[in-house]
Amino acid sequence: MTTEYAITLGLDVGKSTHHGCALTADGQRVYDRELPQDETALRKVITNLQQHGSVLVVVDQPNTIGALPIAVARDLGAGVAYLPGLAMRKAADLYPGRSKTDARDAFIIADTARTMPHTLRAVDRNSEVLSALKVLSGFDEDLARESTRAINRLRSLLVQIYPSLERVFPGVVLTRAIVLDLFIRYHGPAGLKAAGKAGVKRWARNHSRKDPGPLIDQVFTALSEQTVTVPGAEAVELVIPRVAAQIKELKHQRDIVAEEVEKLVDDFPLSTVLTSMPGVGVKTAAQILLAAGDMSAFPSPGHLAAYAGIAPVTRRSGTSIRGEFPARAGNKRLKNALFRSAWVASCHDPLSKAYYERKRAEGKRHNAAVMCLARRRLNVMYAMMKTGTLYEPRISAAA
Repeated sequence: MTTEYAITLGLDVGKSTHHGCALTADGQRVYDRELPQDETALRKVITNLQQHGSVLVVVDQPNTIGALPIAVARDLGAGVAYLPGLAMRKAADLYPGRSKTDARDAFIIADTARTMPHTLRAVDRNSEVLSALKVLSGFDEDLARESTRAINRLRSLLVQIYPSLERVFPGVVLTRAIVLDLFIRYHGPAGLKAAGKAGVKRWARNHSRKDPGPLIDQVFTALSEQTVTVPGAEAVELVIPRVAAQIKELKHQRDIVAEEVEKLVDDFPLSTVLTSMPGVGVKTAAQILLAAGDMSAFPSPGHLAAYAGIAPVTRRSGTSIRGEFPARAGNKRLKNALFRSAWVASCHDPLSKAYYERKRAEGKRHNAAVMCLARRRLNVMYAMMKTGTLYEPRISAAA
């Protein structure tokens, strides 16, 4: 945030009311009171403050409860930004007192924004596509967490009554459609034994594109390894089909969300630029766009790398500490997206693979080598986004 503002309005946002504190450029308070979560009230306050000059509205939560103040500020032509929670907690230690009140928080937000503008972060661009992507991405993350819990629950149920059967479904095999349908129809070990191997195979062949024979053979081999019935097995077999159906429904919902995300990404002008780069698919492009937008807010790829947390941090203290270390801070969404895309590229793109192997030959571990590749790719990605140019691989090997 390099623009100078006459008034900085810090908002400690809340569900029904906010507390606002407005400071002039020299730190004088011109406003300090509660205001309701209401467009008319917000519009009146910001309009009155604009009589003093340009206004910057800073919130501590840009989403959900902070969305309306940002929308009103933008509609009135005011600047908007947000102060991350970690930066605010660190800044709060610089002020006297240990009380935790809305008024104090609002003042700290405003004064930190006024005196340390480098701590501020840009609010997502006023784009319907990016706003919709954020909503769908958050919903998909919720679905992913619920799906993980349901899968763990199903594994726990199988281990409880039939450990040998659970071992037949390692990793993602448990979430295959034929496996989930198998548990929905036959419930569990008792139901499978009652149906018999031939009956289960016949049903599975009618409900699977691939030959399910080997899998069914493994299932009945596992069933033959246990002769005792664990207490509570009957109740567990009542729960298993319900959990399996829940996993199937969650997967279906995630597929629908993925289709919607793909449509939205296609509507974003620079999406084709991002997806033209090896290792960047639709989901990764969506995560990058959500975190960095069109990258116009960053003066250089170095600034973007620091924001993502993939630029090394220099530490020097006398003769005991010297060197560069991995950054622990940064935008986790962007960092993870860049890391994953670099990892995929190191496996499938010849140039990226050559660079990765060179770093490994220098003695770097896997994660460090991938991070070096991510940092190198970020320079290319930044230039592509700035110029709107599609990715073109160099003919020569990566240096």
